[in-house]
Amino acid sequence: MNIVVCVKYVPDATADRKFEDDFTVDRVGVDGLLSELDEYAVEQALQFREKREGEEIEVTALTVGPEKAVDAVRKALQMGADKGVHVVDDAIAGSDYIATSLVLAKAIEKIGADLVICGMASTDASGSVVPAMLAERLNLPQVTLASVIESQGDQVRIKRDNEGSTEVIGATLPIVLSVTDQSGEARYPSFKGIMAAKKKPLETFSLSDLGVDAGEVGLSVAWSQVEDTTERPPRTAGEIVTDEDGSGAGALVDFLASKKFI
Repeated sequence: MNIVVCVKYVPDATADRKFEDDFTVDRVGVDGLLSELDEYAVEQALQFREKREGEEIEVTALTVGPEKAVDAVRKALQMGADKGVHVVDDAIAGSDYIATSLVLAKAIEKIGADLVICGMASTDASGSVVPAMLAERLNLPQVTLASVIESQGDQVRIKRDNEGSTEVIGATLPIVLSVTDQSGEARYPSFKGIMAAKKKPLETFSLSDLGVDAGEVGLSVAWSQVEDTTERPPRTAGEIVTDEDGSGAGALVDFLASKKFI
């Protein structure tokens, strides 16, 4: 059995993030890391393998992105994934969800997968739509937003927590599965895992390797584009209301009204 985990390299939220001249997010000139929500997907893939000891199960980490995106795959390998695949091609820059799901699906078809696991969203775009798009392109059932995963043979049962209730959903492999941040803390790479990751196979694919035409991806064919941006203004000092004669409450109401909060 092969489990493919889709992982994404995202800009570090603590870094000074900025846009390129074409208003796409700069993913090269800033520090990046494996999307935190995708760490849960890697963890669940590893737990799936560990719970079915004795079976031949391989975990493959797959990413699409620029050269630096390979760091997301390396983190997954350090956590315990068996091999990595990085799809990198200049034509991919600026791709939207639709194009990204196309490239991922073609890569998964090339790799072969009995189970595809994704995080519930990426921490940069937070679209939450790629798992559904992957399921459609791969012609597979989708089971989304899992907080608990149980499996036996080719049967998978997940629990999905809603406000005030819990759904239990069953499915038969192969499927596309997405997991939430409630599915269990992701493990930290051990020193042994970090060293072992250096010897694990890591393949690189281009669009031509996947049979994807460059005209199907990229900013020029994206269904949405950013036309302009404005830098966030610097934070200013707050307004202090002094209540010396009992007028503080009225001053606070006036201030909130001026900001249209009330």
